[in-house]
Amino acid sequence: MGKKNKLMAIAFCLSLLIGLASCQSHSEKYDLELTISNPSSVNLNEKPVIIPREQLGEIKEGNLEVLLIRNGQDTLPSQRTDRDGDGSWDELFFLLDLPGNSAETIFLKWVDEAPQWEERTYVRFGVRPSEADTVSPAKKDTFYPDELPGVMGYQPYQTDGPSWENDKVGFRHYLDGRNSKDVFGKKISGMSPRNVGISENGVTEDNYHVMEAWGRDILSVGTSVGIGGYALMIKDKLARLGVTQKDSLNNVVATTFEILANGPIRSLMQFNYQNWKPENTGRTYQVNEETQIWPGFYGYKNSVTFHQLKGDETGLIGLVNINTDKQVRGMEVGGFQILYTHDKQTYEKEWYLGLALIIPKEVYQGWIEAPEEGQIMDSFLAKVQIHEGRPLDYYAIAAWELSDPRFARENYFKTYLEDLAAQLEVKPIIEISPM
Repeated sequence: MGKKNKLMAIAFCLSLLIGLASCQSHSEKYDLELTISNPSSVNLNEKPVIIPREQLGEIKEGNLEVLLIRNGQDTLPSQRTDRDGDGSWDELFFLLDLPGNSAETIFLKWVDEAPQWEERTYVRFGVRPSEADTVSPAKKDTFYPDELPGVMGYQPYQTDGPSWENDKVGFRHYLDGRNSKDVFGKKISGMSPRNVGISENGVTEDNYHVMEAWGRDILSVGTSVGIGGYALMIKDKLARLGVTQKDSLNNVVATTFEILANGPIRSLMQFNYQNWKPENTGRTYQVNEETQIWPGFYGYKNSVTFHQLKGDETGLIGLVNINTDKQVRGMEVGGFQILYTHDKQTYEKEWYLGLALIIPKEVYQGWIEAPEEGQIMDSFLAKVQIHEGRPLDYYAIAAWELSDPRFARENYFKTYLEDLAAQLEVKPIIEISPM
């Protein structure tokens, strides 16, 4: 055997030994092998991957953290989520880029302590228990019918209720009885300050309608339900969940809000509306709402479940139209119906803002425009089929030109919606093997 051939043989043997050692070290180092496949031709960017805890097999005793390794060396941010609020985590959540028709193998290791990941989502919620108190951070609170700000003389909630954000956009929910959804436009990818909505004296204050380095509140909501807020149409009458700012008594006996997960890559909230009694109907409903956000897209996901339906109700999802004279536009992408507007529809019509709803086609039943008078105004309202005890899932989108200058162009916003809907529809295939 020549010298060159001997060297090649030695190199082959060394590579074989290294390969065997690598396989052995993997089996010793990791607990599970996860194979995530993209069965579509759509390129997936920061696609949420959710794995129920029970699919991960037996877990050792203790509050063990999860470490995910890709490419044999790179750690992948992940988050354990207590989805049902019982104090024990029940889902593993992470984000993954997957080109069309591809698969990636990720190794899982149970560890005592995981890295501190960059905060890319966050829920801000503060409560002022009385007019004599200052605002304190809270994870849970219940709002009662006689606690309307106009009755008590002060606003009990920081930013009028919880606000949530990712690296692209922020939203807030009027927990003070109005139950509308508003938009915080963001100019930075980092999280906005914790003290937004709090004065120097520590009390609630509307200080977020002025431009700051991070952004500001950009949407006028009025008597609409905002972007992604919802209501019922009972026969042919609109019924608002809650009240408007001029009312003195809420029509919901108790509204309970709770933060179930607060970052770093997934924030999850729950709203429970106990005994909602729409005016002049003689009816009582129970409503559960789950709102979540993850990084990388200009929106949030909502899931609403109605109880004690009579069968003659239609769900309504709002798309505020206070600052636009343009008609709502619609398009279908795969299994989704998209309704959107694009205009200078921020305060004072100063900046371009694209607003959209992404709704499963199987429940979509057209749209109506809210009347000029009543409990719900200034809105395009998507009509959707609802069922007793069955969650209604949809997405609400808000894309501001100061977040990305390209959103000043309607065609760019439209293309963004088409691509987003195509990605949202894809369901990755997950295979789990012990090592």
